[in-house]
Amino acid sequence: MAEARSSPTEMSQTERASPTGTSNGAPSSAPAVTGTTASNNELASLFECPVCFDYVLPPIIQCQSGHLVCGSCRPKLTSCPTCRGPLTSIRNLAMEKLANSVLFPCKYASSGCEVTMPPTEKADHEEHCEFRPCRCPCPGTSCGWQGSMDAVVPHLMQHYNESIITLQGEVVVFLAVNINLAGALDWVMIQSCFGFNFILMLEKLESYDGHQKFYAVVQLIGTREQAEQFTYRLELNGNRRRLIWEATPLSIREGIATAFMTSDCLVLDPGVAERFAEDGNLSIDVTISMC
Repeated sequence: MAEARSSPTEMSQTERASPTGTSNGAPSSAPAVTGTTASNNELASLFECPVCFDYVLPPIIQCQSGHLVCGSCRPKLTSCPTCRGPLTSIRNLAMEKLANSVLFPCKYASSGCEVTMPPTEKADHEEHCEFRPCRCPCPGTSCGWQGSMDAVVPHLMQHYNESIITLQGEVVVFLAVNINLAGALDWVMIQSCFGFNFILMLEKLESYDGHQKFYAVVQLIGTREQAEQFTYRLELNGNRRRLIWEATPLSIREGIATAFMTSDCLVLDPGVAERFAEDGNLSIDVTISMC
C-alpha cells in the first residue's frame, strides 16, 4: 500500500518491505610514444600474456628463453607456457623500459572503455573504470551475477521482484516489516530521483561482539564521482524521539560490507530500533538531495 505525501517541491511515498533473508636494478623511464595509434598498438601486443591475453606489466619476469607471462598467471604455472622450459626469477629490464613508453588499453575496452594509459596508471584506472562490471548488490544472496550499471536494476527486478520495493521521488517513507523476526534479515528498496537509481539496504546482522544490530546505508547505481554530488538522509521518528543519519551515498562500485564493519552508516541496537518501531514495523524517512 502506498501513501503519498507532498510539499511544494517534494513527493513522499510509503511502501511496506518484507525481509528477504539472510633483479635488483630498477628500470629507467622513457618518454611516451608519440607515433601513430597503430605503432602503439603493435608495441602493446608484444606484452600480451600467452595464458590470459592480458598485458605483462613491470616488474617483468622472463623464462630462461626470454618468454614472458603476466604476474597473475605466473604463480599458477610450473613451466613456461610457450617453451615449457623452467620459470626463472630473471627480470627483463629492456622490456620493462619499453613498457613504460607504451600506452596500454583498459582491460574493459571490449565493454566500451577507450582510455589508454601508461602501466603505472593501469591498475588504478581499472579499479574505478565506469565500464567495470558491477556485482549484484542484493544482500543475503549468493548471486554471482555481474553486468553493466544499466543492467543492475533490470537484474534486480527480474530475480528479486517480490522482495524489493521500488519508489519514486526525492523523499519517500520506507517501511521495513517484521523486524523482530529471528536471524539475519535484510530489506531492500530502489528509490528513483534526479535521473538516478538509489538502493537503500537495511540489514539485521550479528556484529563482531556477538550482538545483533541493524545497519542501513544508501548506494547510488553510478560512479563515485556521481555519488559525491548527492547526500542522503535517514530519519526515524516516534514516541517524541528523532534519530537522523546523513551522509554521501556509496557508489555501486563500493561494497557495503566495509561501511557496516566500520559503522560508516546508520547503526541501531535492537532496543533502539524497537523504540521507533510500531507493531514490529520500522518506518524510515529517506531523503535524497543534490549537493
